[in-house]
Amino acid sequence: MAEISAALVKQLRDKTGAGMMDAKKALVENNGDIEAAGDWLREKGILKAAKKADRIAAEGLVGLASSGTSAALVEVNSETDFVGKNAEFQAAVREVASAALANGGDAAKALHATSSQGNTIGEMLVGLVAKIGENMTLRRADALSVSDGVVASYLHNVAADGMGKIGVLVALESTGDKARLMDLGRKVAMHVASAKPLAATTAELDPAVVEKEKQILTAQASESGKPANVIEKMVEGRIRKFYQESVLVEQAFVMDPDVTVGGFIEKHAQEFGTPVKLKGFIRYEVGEGIEKATSDFAAEVASFAKPKA
Repeated sequence: MAEISAALVKQLRDKTGAGMMDAKKALVENNGDIEAAGDWLREKGILKAAKKADRIAAEGLVGLASSGTSAALVEVNSETDFVGKNAEFQAAVREVASAALANGGDAAKALHATSSQGNTIGEMLVGLVAKIGENMTLRRADALSVSDGVVASYLHNVAADGMGKIGVLVALESTGDKARLMDLGRKVAMHVASAKPLAATTAELDPAVVEKEKQILTAQASESGKPANVIEKMVEGRIRKFYQESVLVEQAFVMDPDVTVGGFIEKHAQEFGTPVKLKGFIRYEVGEGIEKATSDFAAEVASFAKPKA
């Protein structure tokens, strides 16, 4: 086998635009032959996928997979919402979710897992990019598990079995009746989908987020011109309100605003006759945080209609 040097890899990358790992694999598969490696990349659909890799993919689906006391969520993105309705894309999302579950929610390991086609999950997605013609990415993956209890789930805007636009997992540790726990967990998951909490408890909130909020609230309170000790009390009160709005167990429960989510869980724990611990939650929403490309359609139409000078 010919030695695959870094310079040879760079030469193939410069020629084809393929990623480093894809270029190296192509050279290994073709004994260092640049031309044959280029043909190999085209045959695998990798070059077509590489050309689309810088295009914004902010649509797609959240996929869910569960088994026993474990469950996983993935977000697989596409460029358009139309692809989310494609049966092949949905089948791919299902495979990605299963791979994520088998690998504890590790996205990198899921991409290297074997697909039903015999290649890797990552290669399967590359092939789908070439076939459908849109950039697709596994943006993120996560999993939750409990030793004794349930991991309940909820999907919003369901597109097919096990996938939708918003996905939530809620893990509850308890020795209580599993069917009743699952019902409780699903109700909490529905709340999470709607209320978008930042953390399960105040202790789990990112300290940087809390500090930034304090700075903003302090600046706002200072404009009142009141003494420093009064401003401090004002900020303390507003931080408590921030916790009530942002922390899951502190939020007013959407199905019964008179109790907090923490109180709702505790109420059911008493009914079950056994403690129920909220171990954690995960909430995915398709495209959340991705800056989507926008265009002024009216302006585009007008530009076509405008007579040429």
